[in-house]
Amino acid sequence: MRYLPMVLACSLAAPAAMAQTPPAITPTRDVAVTYRVTGQGPGNGTEMQMSWQASTGLMRVDLPGGQGFMVINQRDGMTGFVVMEAQRMIMDIPAGQLPPAANMQPSANARFTREGTARVANTDCTVWRMEDRGQAGRTCLTADGVMLRAQADGNQQAQVEATAVNYGAQNAARFQRPAGYQALQMPAGVPGAAGGLPRGTAMPPPGMTPPAR
Repeated sequence: MRYLPMVLACSLAAPAAMAQTPPAITPTRDVAVTYRVTGQGPGNGTEMQMSWQASTGLMRVDLPGGQGFMVINQRDGMTGFVVMEAQRMIMDIPAGQLPPAANMQPSANARFTREGTARVANTDCTVWRMEDRGQAGRTCLTADGVMLRAQADGNQQAQVEATAVNYGAQNAARFQRPAGYQALQMPAGVPGAAGGLPRGTAMPPPGMTPPAR
C-alpha cells in the first residue's frame, strides 16, 4: 500500500488542535494542493495532489503515475476507499483499518509550540511544533487548515512541501465511487489494516520515518 505514506502527511497537523487558540487542522474551504517530497530519502522528488471538499469532509489523494486515487471521509470515522484504475477495482477501507497516524484527532496529552510564520507556495502559514503519542514534528498550517509543509523529527533530510495551492470549488464527482468497478473489502492484517502497517509508513511520505519510541 505505497500510497499511504504521502496521504498521511496531513496527519502531522493533528496535535495542533490542542493549541491555546486552536487552528483548523483540516481545510475549511475547498482546495487542491500539489505536494513534493524533498530530501535524501527514497521518495525524493515524488509529487502527489490532495484535494478537499469542505462541505462533505472528503479528502481525495491522486496516486503517482495515474495508479488511481483514494478518498477518505474525515467525518465518518475515517472510512474510505481506494480506486485502482488499471485493475478497475475499488478497495473499501472500513473504520478502524486506517493506520493510527491517520486518526486526525489529537490525544488529550498532545503538546504543541507555536514557532512563528512562514510563506510556502506563495501562501502564508503558521509553524507548529507538535508532540503526540510518541511522535513529533513540525508543520506549517494556513489559517483555514491547509497543511503546506511537514517534517517528522528523526529525519531532518526529508520533508513534504506544497508547490501549488489552488482554492476553488471541487467537482463532487471526483470524490465519488466510479461505476462499473469491482468492489473489494480490505482483509484484516494486510499492510494498511489495523495493526498490519509496517513501522515507518504511518508518518509522512517515503523517507520520513517516525522516531524510535
